[in-house]
Parts: sequence; C-alpha cells; structure tokens
Amino acid sequence: MALTLDTYRLLGRSGLRVSPLALGTMTFGTDWGWGAERDEARKLFDDYVSRGGNFIDTASVYTNGSSERLLGEFTRDNRESLVLATKYTMLRRPGDPNSGGNNRKSMFASVEASLRNLNTDYIDLLYLHAWDFTTPVEEVLRGMDDLVRQGKVLYVAISDTPAWQVARMQTIADLRGWSPLVALQVEYSLIERTVEHDLFPMARELGLGVIPWSPLGSGVLTGKYTTADLDASAAGSPEGSRKNVALANGSLTERGLAIAEVVKEVAAELDRTPAQTALAWTLRNPAVTAPIIGARTPAQLADNLGALDVEFDAAQLDRLDAASAVEPGFPHNMLARELTDTVINGDLTVVPRS
Repeated sequence: MALTLDTYRLLGRSGLRVSPLALGTMTFGTDWGWGAERDEARKLFDDYVSRGGNFIDTASVYTNGSSERLLGEFTRDNRESLVLATKYTMLRRPGDPNSGGNNRKSMFASVEASLRNLNTDYIDLLYLHAWDFTTPVEEVLRGMDDLVRQGKVLYVAISDTPAWQVARMQTIADLRGWSPLVALQVEYSLIERTVEHDLFPMARELGLGVIPWSPLGSGVLTGKYTTADLDASAAGSPEGSRKNVALANGSLTERGLAIAEVVKEVAAELDRTPAQTALAWTLRNPAVTAPIIGARTPAQLADNLGALDVEFDAAQLDRLDAASAVEPGFPHNMLARELTDTVINGDLTVVPRS
C-alpha cells in the first residue's frame, strides 16, 4: 500500500504519531566537510515538512552542533507540530571524560546544551546514542525518568545497544514505574541485517518502534560506488567525505557492492532508482516504524521520498533477500536446522527429519 509522509504511525508502545520516513540531519552544516550549507539545509527541512513530515532526527554532536543549531532556527515557527529527536553519549569536549558517556552528568549537560541549540523548552524524544559498557542501567534509566518528570524530555529511547541490555532496561523501567523506552535506533539495510535475529524480535515484544539509520548502507546501495572506491586508507572518521563514512562503518566492501548490483537490477525492473528500492525494502519489515533518510540535496530528498509508493513482487523480494542474507548464528541456526519439534506427553522432544 502506498504511503505518504502524513501516513502517521505510532512510535512503539506510545501514543506519539510520526511520519514513516524520518528526516536525518547529520547533513545539516558543513563542519565535517560534506554537509549542506544553511540555505540548502533550510530547503531540505521545508520540503520535508511541506509534504506532511513531522519526525526530525539529530544528535548533540552532529556537525559539531551545527545540526541542532540550524534546527533551532528552522523550527521557530512550527515547533509544536514537529517531533524532534536528539541523542546524548558522544564526547562533546575532547579531554573531558564526563562530557561523554552514558552517565548522569553527561546526560544532563548534553540535554541542556541541546535545549539551547534547538531553541526549545523540551525534547520530544531523547536517545541514548551508544552503549558505553560502563554506566549502570539504573543510573541511565533514573536520569531519563528525572528528565521526563522535569518536562525537559517527553519520551526516551535507545540506540546501538545490545539486545540483552535493552531488554533488561525495559524490564527494570516497568517494575520501578520509570519512563519506558519507546524506540530503538539501529543500523539496518540490505547490507546490515544481523539486527533481525535478536534486536528486532526484542523490540516488537517489548514495545519499541525500530528506527533504522543508514538504510542506504552509507550510500552504497544507491549504486554510486564501484570497486575503485575500495580504498582502505581512506577509512576513518565521518569528516572529509561521505565515502570515508561508508568505509569506516564497513558498508563499502565487495559484499556491499554485490548487493548494490542486485538492487540496481530490481530497481530497473520497477522503473525506480536504487535508493528508492533499498529504502522501500526496509519499510516492508513490520518491526520498522520509520527509516532515517540522510539526504544532502533537495533532489536526493525528493528521490528518497519516492520510496513510499514502491511495490515489489515476490520474485524480486526473494532475489533481494538471497543477495543480502546473513548467517543467523547460534542459537538461531540450531532452531532452523532440519529438525521437527514434537510435543509428547508434555515434553518437547527434538526429532531429526527423515
């Protein structure tokens, strides 16, 4: 069924309604050498909102704070109608260990800075940006709940964290009456599908809407890269070029390019672009609420939004699935072997298929 940006969806087990594609704003600002200048970023924002889009994604560190500051300017006249999501965790001041991490001091300072940058009294959705493997979960959850009780944050969420920790946190929040997590942001695309095995089932069971980042595999699935771009020496930080990002996060590989070729073939059959085809594939997963699109130009944004009305046939989906399939790993691979589960007298007996 064709979607539009104002075909709003509930975010996880909450009453918050969001567009089926979120506008990512890591491209807002040129601090990292490849983003959109102010006027072009404004055009991206206006184009998205004019079509009914209401879900905007940023983070405290995106383009060294320029992303949030530009959004603070752009949302001055329509703040209440938008769902602004930002994140805390990443180091904001080199040399100051408490200006990053998941601890309470980092959380509160980052939120205060985001409120100033965004020129707002409240953040609709606050994500923990990445798990630091250090801060106790009770400290994170209590800090988030305090921010909600203070009215500085409306909903809380989590990103890039192991499934067992997220499940533990959601259970603790439920038992203690603290604000529950409502969303899970993870990398998800035809290139990165390992999240389907544990994180997605957990999210559906515990009421978290999944928000995929990098649904185009850092641009690899658009078909713009070739084997000539497989230059490991260029990998590093997000600064410099978008190709550096693709190399650094492992999307730009021989496997990624092979998947992109299949995407191009299916796109040609559909008379669509590879970007629209890859984005539409992520939207088919029932766990997914809203992939994040990271366009840098209005033309890229218009192309991305065309994914909302792409439809596949079964054979095309099978080809995309085969090209991008990943090994499930234990215990999922054990459960998928040639075995039949038979319940006999109340006991579960595993019987090999003949």
